[in-house]
Amino acid sequence: MRKAKKSPKVQYGIEISKPWSKEMYEHNDIVSEEMKKNIIQKWDTIVKRLDMDQDWSLLSDDSEIVKLQKGICWSGYGDGYTLGDVDKEFRDELENMPNYQLHESYSYLAFESMLPRTSFMLVGFDWEKFDYHIIGSQEIISPVVVDAIADEVVDKLLEDSLDA
Repeated sequence: MRKAKKSPKVQYGIEISKPWSKEMYEHNDIVSEEMKKNIIQKWDTIVKRLDMDQDWSLLSDDSEIVKLQKGICWSGYGDGYTLGDVDKEFRDELENMPNYQLHESYSYLAFESMLPRTSFMLVGFDWEKFDYHIIGSQEIISPVVVDAIADEVVDKLLEDSLDA
């Protein structure tokens, strides 16, 4: 007896597939930009109140900036590092962070109410601590899908006008 084929999972109008589709990559690029922007805005809001020459080890482990740094960077910092040193490393780490790590880190930090919810979540990952998208956005179609539909409509209209 044949097994019934599973119906594909669809998020934000995008069929989730392995290997990943072009739409999945494009969607994740858009969402990761929003996530990184939110993280940098939070970081900058905290950093502007502090002296960049301050010794990092003088900051409490319970402070917002240390929690955010630990949520993003793979390592911690101690004696000998200034806030300026950690700022540079934090920005480099965030810029080069792969999407799977960004997905997990953002999920934890949003769960802790350190970061705002995003318009959409990254797709194609199996686990997150917390659904970090805006409540109700799971019913919205990704801009990637909307653009693809618009392109198809324009192509069809052009084709029809050439045939006429």
